[in-house]
Amino acid sequence: MDREPVVAGQFYPAGAKALAAEVAGYLAQAAGPSEKPTLVAMVPHAGYVFSGAVAGKTLGEAHLAPTIILLGPNHTGLGRPMALWPDGVWNFPGGGLEVDQELADALLAAEPALTPDTAAHSREHSLEVVGPFLWALNPATRIVPIALADPRLASLKALGESLARVVAAFPRPVSLVVSSDMSHFLSQQRTKDQDSLALAAVLALDPAGLLSVVREREISMCGVLPMTAALFAAKALGATSARVVAYATSGDVNHDHSRVVGYAGVLVE
Repeated sequence: MDREPVVAGQFYPAGAKALAAEVAGYLAQAAGPSEKPTLVAMVPHAGYVFSGAVAGKTLGEAHLAPTIILLGPNHTGLGRPMALWPDGVWNFPGGGLEVDQELADALLAAEPALTPDTAAHSREHSLEVVGPFLWALNPATRIVPIALADPRLASLKALGESLARVVAAFPRPVSLVVSSDMSHFLSQQRTKDQDSLALAAVLALDPAGLLSVVREREISMCGVLPMTAALFAAKALGATSARVVAYATSGDVNHDHSRVVGYAGVLVE
């Protein structure tokens, strides 16, 4: 089943030429791809005018495999708590990314909590906005999109370790890309303070610590569940380091620092 875009013309341009030009401009801000293969990249998913530069710089400096597991939050509440889109093409203006059905089937076989489910993705924007960047980097990229709403640490750990087992055994290289914004609707300084706590756990490759600090400090990081699972996967795959490639807030764009959203770009290698 193919997926058609639902936020084109809202989060990013609806015209193919305008979209391609905007994405190319954001990717051009990167220093160039890392020499180290990227296990996990975390990028934001707001409207491109606010978060596109962070996403472009981060993905432009990643060294991504041509097959990618996309992990994002479920903002809508629709569908299953661990929902995998199993086949077809994810379309956007001017292009599309094919779902890697072989990898999707392997993940479903390896992790009982994963469910083939399109409802969770039907109105969800968090993974859709990442697609044009991946296509611009490599139009042959294949994806497996997963939307997460299960908040239990044990479930996220089990998922992450299942992802790692499948990735390690898969015949082609696979990277993970997580879609997450950071703190929402706080002052500029409060946002930076809160986000620094969450990012410290990410940089320490501490998935349990990330989930704990986000909950204890009430950090409104919407993709904490997929990033927690991804960090468990990265650790199982031998991750040794993580770095923040870019950080910004919506206030950097609209100059309203009273109520901002934070955006971070992270690479785990």
